[in-house]
Amino acid sequence: ISGSSSIASMKKVVQQLQLEAGLNSVKVSQTAADLKQFCLQNAQHDPLLTGVSSSTNPFRPQKVCSFL
Repeated sequence: ISGSSSIASMKKVVQQLQLEAGLNSVKVSQTAADLKQFCLQNAQHDPLLTGVSSSTNPFRPQKVCSFL
């Protein structure tokens, strides 16, 4: 049983390596520049940078209703 499971696991490794070998690589510097440009273009829509208004925040604390 260990021989067949070993063969199956090695086949998975070979398939993964073949998949990775077929991918086109991009330089890290180019990817970093693209990521920076994307972040700068979308900064005005980022709630981590601009904040979230309390009226549209789904995670705001709920008001407590006390009819005691």
